[in-house]
Amino acid sequence: MRYLKIMLPILIGLSILIMGCGNGNKENQTTQKNTSQKVDDDNNPSKKETSTTSSNEEVEVSPLPSTYQELEDLPAGKDSERIPTLTEEDKDKAAERFKDLPDIQNNPSKKKLDYFYQELLKRVQRDFKGPENLIKQMKFQSFGDPEIEDTRYQFKENLNVEIILDASGSMAQDVGGTTKMDAAKEEIKKFVESLPEGTKIGLRVYGHKGSNADSDKELSCNSSEMIYSIEPLEDSKFQSALEQVQPTGWTPITLALNEAKRDLSTFKSENNTNIVYLVSDGIETCDQDPVAAAKELYDSNVKPIINVIGFNVDADGQRQLKDIADATEGIYENVEDQASLKSELEKIQDVAEAWEKWKSKGKQSIELKEVQNSLDIFGYITQEKVKVTTERNQINSFLFILSKNGDMDKESSTYLTEKNKEYHEWIYGEVEKFEKELRAINEKSYKEAMKALEQKYNINTQ
Repeated sequence: MRYLKIMLPILIGLSILIMGCGNGNKENQTTQKNTSQKVDDDNNPSKKETSTTSSNEEVEVSPLPSTYQELEDLPAGKDSERIPTLTEEDKDKAAERFKDLPDIQNNPSKKKLDYFYQELLKRVQRDFKGPENLIKQMKFQSFGDPEIEDTRYQFKENLNVEIILDASGSMAQDVGGTTKMDAAKEEIKKFVESLPEGTKIGLRVYGHKGSNADSDKELSCNSSEMIYSIEPLEDSKFQSALEQVQPTGWTPITLALNEAKRDLSTFKSENNTNIVYLVSDGIETCDQDPVAAAKELYDSNVKPIINVIGFNVDADGQRQLKDIADATEGIYENVEDQASLKSELEKIQDVAEAWEKWKSKGKQSIELKEVQNSLDIFGYITQEKVKVTTERNQINSFLFILSKNGDMDKESSTYLTEKNKEYHEWIYGEVEKFEKELRAINEKSYKEAMKALEQKYNINTQ
C-alpha cells in the first residue's frame, strides 16, 4: 500500500509528460506541414499568378453620359426603385443587396473607384427622358386644332381606333395582384365602353395560339386574329370576344402590324381619323422586323397615328417598342400596372370626346379641350428633377453605409461623393435648360410653338 502511494504520483507525472510531448510533436508536424505548404505555394507558378491577377485585375470604365440623349438611352437599373435606408435594419439590407459590387477596400486606384461608381450607377439608374415625348404628347392632346398641319391629327367624318393586344405567354405574369392579361382586358373593356357614340373600335390579338415552347414557335408566330372588327361597340359581342383571349404563345408583333394595315385598308385617310394602339409586354420573338412593319403601316394611305404602350417591359423590350413609336412619330409609354394602363387609354378617350364635340358643332370652329402646355411642361420638368434628386441621394446613402461599415476609406468616400455630386449637377442643369427653352417656346402661338419644338428637339427623326 505504501508502495502504491509512492508510485502513483510518479505515474501521473509521467503520463502528463508523455501527453505533453505527444501534443508537441503534433504541433511541430502541423507547423512543418504549413511551412512546407507555403513553400510549395511559393514555388507553384499557377497559384501565385492567380493571386496576382486577382489583385491587379484590369477594369474597363465607360465614360458617363455627356448628352441627355445618351442619358435617355441608358436602361433603368434593376434597383432603380426607392430603397429605404432610414433604420439600421434598412442599411443592413441595402449593404446586403449591393454586396456583389466591386470591392473598393485597401487603397483602390482612381480607375477602380470610377469602375465601382459605374457599376453602382447601372444598378440605380433612373429612366430619364428627353423632352421629345412631351412634345408628342402635346401634339396628340391638341387633336383637331385647326392650326395642326399634319392631316393625321385633323378630325375627319369617322374616328377609328384599333387596339393590338399582346397575348403571348408572358402576359400571364403577375402585376399588382392580377395578371397582365386580366388587367389589360379589364381596362380595355372600360375604355371602349366610355367612347362616344359613333366611334368605331377594333381589337386584334397576336401570339394567342400554341404555347411559348420551341415546338410551338411556328404555330404561335403565325397567330394574329381580329377578334372584333372595326365597327361601333356592341357590348356583349365585344365582351365575348375579349373573354376568349388567353396568354399562351410567342410575340409576333410584325405579323400583327402587317395585319392591321389590312384591317384599316378600307378606311382611307381622306374621311377617316385612324388611331392604332399597340400594347405589348415584350420584344418581337418571331425573328421579324416590327419597326419596318410599323413604318409601312404609318406610310400607307390610311395614315394612322401609331402609339405604343409597353406593359411592364424590360430594357430590351422598351428599346424596341420605343423604336417602333419613333419610326412612326408616335408616343411610347411604359406602364407598370393596371392604374397606369388606364391612364394611357384615357388619353384616347379625351381625343374621342373632342371628336364628338367637333361633329356636333357641324365642323365649325369649336371649343376644343384646352391643352394646358404650361402644366405639361411643369409636370415633365418636375419628374426629371425628382429622378435626378432620388438617384443622387440613393447613391450618397449607399456610399455613407459603405464608409460607416468600414468597407471604404475616407479618401475613396470623398472622391466618389464629389463625383456623384458633379454628375447629377450636370443632369439637373440640363433639365433647367429644357425648362427655360420650353417655356420660352410656349409663349408663341400653337403653330409657331410646334414648329419651334420640332426643330429644337428634332422629334421627327427617321
